[in-house]
Amino acid sequence: MNTAAIRRLAVPSPDELIARARALVPEIRSLAEETERNRNLFPHIVEKIREAELLRTCRPAMFGGFEHDGEVALKIAMTISAGCASTGWTVNGAVSNGLSLAHWSIEAQREIWGDGTDPFTFACFAPTGTAVPDTGGYRLNGRWSFASGCDISAWGKLGAMIRRDDGPPEGAFFLLPVADCQIIDNWFVCGLAGTGSKDIVVEDLFVPAHRVLKFSDTRAGTSPGARHHDNPIYRIPLLMLGASMLASTAIGAARGALDAYLDMTSGRTTRGALAGGGLRMKEFATVQLRLAEAAASVEAAELILLTDMRNAMGRLRAGDELTVADRIRARRNQAYVTKLAVQAVEALNASTGGYGLHLDNPVQRAWRDANAVARHVSLNWDAVGTMYGQHAFGLEPKGQY
Repeated sequence: MNTAAIRRLAVPSPDELIARARALVPEIRSLAEETERNRNLFPHIVEKIREAELLRTCRPAMFGGFEHDGEVALKIAMTISAGCASTGWTVNGAVSNGLSLAHWSIEAQREIWGDGTDPFTFACFAPTGTAVPDTGGYRLNGRWSFASGCDISAWGKLGAMIRRDDGPPEGAFFLLPVADCQIIDNWFVCGLAGTGSKDIVVEDLFVPAHRVLKFSDTRAGTSPGARHHDNPIYRIPLLMLGASMLASTAIGAARGALDAYLDMTSGRTTRGALAGGGLRMKEFATVQLRLAEAAASVEAAELILLTDMRNAMGRLRAGDELTVADRIRARRNQAYVTKLAVQAVEALNASTGGYGLHLDNPVQRAWRDANAVARHVSLNWDAVGTMYGQHAFGLEPKGQY
């Protein structure tokens, strides 16, 4: 019996995997400030993520995976992000890789998972590179930004436009070993600082055709790799998955900030002469209202994101197609839940006083991290919200969905 078959006999349940993630949170939270200073995850945390088998959550069974769906991946991502958003951001892509990498050809999947290891990957989906056809593949050139976790990754996914003499450019993702990339150490930032999201440079690199995935193949669940797996969850459009995972980091960060705020404020008293010294902060109506606002925003964001993913996975299992309207609505909600998460941390951080200026304050860190998540182009409310409005009014949507 092969390793994958043996592993399938004892597949951990979703609750077990989420519990494993939760067990890692105290240490991850305790290292959050150091992770920022390190600008990367610590190697022993990376290994603990692997030992907990979180990277096998959504992976196809033929490669030793557990074939759990996107809702489980989101719950794991939010759990870890509540301890440290930088760790959650870096891990969430690796956890959902089992779904996203299943879009690639079966040959590429064998290269990544065939040796039984649990590789991290980084992704730069913006097509800032260029590629030209070559015999059996393409020649890739370019520079990409925000390669989160590139230092701990074995593989990278890079977006580029394929240029041909006989037609318009075509977008595609290129999968390549990290050894083929040049990493530019320019990640000095104020939010998601521990993600190591450095720049990547590739010069005249040959990428075989089986490691190339066209944008058009990722939108409607028609990718080359999906047909090799019986489970229909592998037909989920890539942006319905990827942008949801990104948004989950902001929600997790807001949840962590809410817990920290409640803890630090419960025993805190005033010091200033204006309000009078020695008054208990938790008795101020404004503090109570900020907590209520943040809690409602976090709970609403969690409910929207998880419900959308649960419904999408249910539709796929029923054999239904996810329509353009479904995809654009999901994109709207991904951006909106991020907006709600930012709203939550804004409410909390505004009342932390002078203590909130300290870099070790978890509420302030979550405020910076959630705002950093909201800067991602896939979650920009103005861009995504107008795309939804265009579709609703019968106009041609301008954006990625």
